[in-house]
Amino acid sequence: MSGDGYGEQSASGHLHVPAESKEPYPGEVLERLAAEAEQVIARYPQKRSALLPLLHLVQSVDGYVTGRGIDFCAEVLDLTTAEVSGVATFYTQYKRHPNGEYTVGVCTNTLCAIMGGDEIFDRVSEHLGVGHDETTADGKITLERVECNAACDYAPVVMANWEFFDNQTPESTIRLVEDLAAGAPVAPTRGPSRVCTFRQVSRVLAGFPDGLADEGVSAGEPSLRGLEVARREGWVAPGDQRDDTAASSAGQQVDGLAAGMPSSVNAPTNEPDELPGGVDAQAAQETRLADDDAKGEEDPA
Repeated sequence: MSGDGYGEQSASGHLHVPAESKEPYPGEVLERLAAEAEQVIARYPQKRSALLPLLHLVQSVDGYVTGRGIDFCAEVLDLTTAEVSGVATFYTQYKRHPNGEYTVGVCTNTLCAIMGGDEIFDRVSEHLGVGHDETTADGKITLERVECNAACDYAPVVMANWEFFDNQTPESTIRLVEDLAAGAPVAPTRGPSRVCTFRQVSRVLAGFPDGLADEGVSAGEPSLRGLEVARREGWVAPGDQRDDTAASSAGQQVDGLAAGMPSSVNAPTNEPDELPGGVDAQAAQETRLADDDAKGEEDPA
């Protein structure tokens, strides 16, 4: 690991956490944190339920979950520091040592690995001079292996502060980390028009929107391929007995999701009259209702 406090390791493998991790917050910072924590806590019937967003909130201030952040969460939520630490060390989005300005996660799960994810990680790791969960000396990039980015239809996938970069190669990912480190504008494949910093994203995860949620396309053509086939073939889910109003509303939602996609994806199809296998949907529903009535008569209770 690299120096300047960004996660140096001892011979035993323990991380050296900077001394300021446990120093009290300056008065103005603590006042702002307390006010925003009140807003978060007010969303929950039990204030201990606000622990996850509050951990993101202190991470947005310190860049990782510091000792003073643990103390703050414990105090405002009436929890022990052990309870707070147990949560902070369980979830990988919480960092217990200084994190880079940008977390670059390379998916190396099965499909992405086969499509080149392992090679991407190895090449980028060599280029940056850091390994998994390690940060460059300038504090710009933290590199991670990610189990799954939930975007297998775009494998291999890389994420920068949880924004998608699809169909990557070692060369394109090296350019990505170079641009991020240089402060150049970087736009994800899908989603908002830019990649926010780790602290900015942590603030959003704490529940303070940045106004970027509706930017860009969220579902690309590969993600909608199954919907296209289902519409073309007239497939619906077995037992899908929505009334006309509900079905119309659902159809509008699907059309909205597909807005902006190529015409091949958005091509209208006739609504199916039958379920797969030639079973008439209305007849099937009537049979089920009759069975339910019969059961009700047998068991008056």
